[in-house]
Amino acid sequence: MIRVFLVDDQSLVRAGLKLVVDSQPDMTIVGEAQDGREAVEALAVTTADVVLMDVRMPRLDGVAATKLIEGPKVIVLTTFDLDEYVFSALRAGASGFLLKDAEPEELLAAIRAVASGDAVVAPSATRRLLEQVELPDTRPRDPRLDTLTDRERDVLLAVARGASNAEIAAELYMAEATVKTHVGRLLAKLDARDRVQLVILAYENRLV
Repeated sequence: MIRVFLVDDQSLVRAGLKLVVDSQPDMTIVGEAQDGREAVEALAVTTADVVLMDVRMPRLDGVAATKLIEGPKVIVLTTFDLDEYVFSALRAGASGFLLKDAEPEELLAAIRAVASGDAVVAPSATRRLLEQVELPDTRPRDPRLDTLTDRERDVLLAVARGASNAEIAAELYMAEATVKTHVGRLLAKLDARDRVQLVILAYENRLV
C-alpha cells in the first residue's frame, strides 16, 4: 500500500487529489497539510511514501518544505509548466513535478513510479524546464563525474536526455537489466536520490 500525504493551501485541490488517490486499491491518504510548515511538522510523526507538494504556499513554501522533509519522495505540483519554483524544488530533493491539470491516470502513474524508486516523472518536461534555467559559466565541475566509466557516462547522458531504461537499452545495445544496474551505480557514485537528480547534475555540469 502506497501511503500518500497531500500538501496544498487550497482545500478544493486537496479534496480532488484525495478523491483520485482514494479510488485506488493500492493507495491511501495518510494525512494532509495546508502549508509547508504544517507538512513538515505532520510528516515528522506520520509515515508516508510519497508527498504531493504544492510549491506556492504561505508560511513555508514547497521548496523550503522539500529541503526539510526526510524519507518520503516528493512530487511537486505546479500550475505552470516552467515555474521557476519547480527547478528550486527539484534541486532541493523533489523526485519530479506534475502540472495540476494532469490527467488522473498520469498522476497515479507518477505516484507509483516514485514509490517504486524509479522516479521517472516526466523526464522530458524536467529537461525542458532545465533548458530554461540560466546556469553560471563559472560553476566548478563536479569531481564525482571523474569516477564514472565510459559506459556509465553514456547512460548518464541518455538519462539526462529523458530516455527511459528501454530506450537506453536499445540505443546502447545492452539489456534493460544492465541499464538498471548502471543507473543504480550512477545514483551511488553521484550521491543522487533518483533519476531527476541525475538530470539536474548533468545540466549543472553542462554535459548536455
